[in-house]
Amino acid sequence: MATASTYWAAAPVVRRVRAYFAPVNRTAGTPMLFDASEQGAFNLNAPPAPWISLGWIRDFVRKPMGKLVPVVTGMPPTVLEQSWELLDAQVSFQFLSWTKLTMALAAASQHMNLLLPMSGATASPDGATAVPAVTVEPGGTATFLPMAQADAATFTAGQMVAVDVDYTGQTGFVGSGVSGSYVKTALTDVNYIRRVTYNVARIEEVTTAGLQLAEPLIAGAPATGMKAQALLGFVDREGGTFFPEWSGLFVLEGSQGERIFYFYPRLQPVVGSTEKPLVPSKPTPLEVEERLKPVVVTPKYQGTLEQMPLTALCRALPITDPLDGELVLCYRSFLPAGNALI
Repeated sequence: MATASTYWAAAPVVRRVRAYFAPVNRTAGTPMLFDASEQGAFNLNAPPAPWISLGWIRDFVRKPMGKLVPVVTGMPPTVLEQSWELLDAQVSFQFLSWTKLTMALAAASQHMNLLLPMSGATASPDGATAVPAVTVEPGGTATFLPMAQADAATFTAGQMVAVDVDYTGQTGFVGSGVSGSYVKTALTDVNYIRRVTYNVARIEEVTTAGLQLAEPLIAGAPATGMKAQALLGFVDREGGTFFPEWSGLFVLEGSQGERIFYFYPRLQPVVGSTEKPLVPSKPTPLEVEERLKPVVVTPKYQGTLEQMPLTALCRALPITDPLDGELVLCYRSFLPAGNALI
């Protein structure tokens, strides 16, 4: 029997959806895992490492694309059981902010950094020849890059910086922390890895000992051999053969404190970058009436402000669940509100 301290659980009422990203080890084929039993109560503003908040999203839609087919036997034909003919699913949503990560995860190819170009360098769609990188000395942290005073003086507070190793002809997945590209044949640009790396941050302060960063590098403390280069922005291309892959976590928090988690171990984009202005909502009859009233026309043109969210459409790829060997695309977890009847 229900008591005064219990209540029937209604459908969760949520306002918005939070999205989180974690890198997949592409070389080993190992996604990042999320355990709702151990991590489900985390502070939504401070996710457990290595999960990174992507902020609020809108128009979150999950769409099963799999196909179940009947196994028919006998005369007359009778459905004996069901079997998966296709295991597939998609998830779509809109990022409400443009950042390095949100742009990269909404793209379907390499997402690159526009490195600071050398004076007089020949123009190129994905960035001209860059200024030489400077060495990051040993002893750095995820938020501090030690370097010679003369090298530090080439940067300014507020600049963005890419931190990674030189490209020396290696093939395969490249990029520290997150694989930013797959090199099929050797290239010649020594800065290529820093062009595609996710290991970027904003410089908060330039000191005589190095660069203090406003946010931690995604790859953590700089490894031996890493160098730093200033960057101006980001660029990605529509086309190519590299498909980014990441682990995604989507969290809905109900008004009573309950939480719904959608954990996708492996997500890859389905289409290239897609953006369109947000269309204003349909006006109410009262708003229509107000608009029909006479207005005073002024010579100054008053345009309409439009928001440009980033649209992501991703395909879920399967993993083998170690519990029982089943192929799984997504884990849906629910943590009920306290004292709710179950």
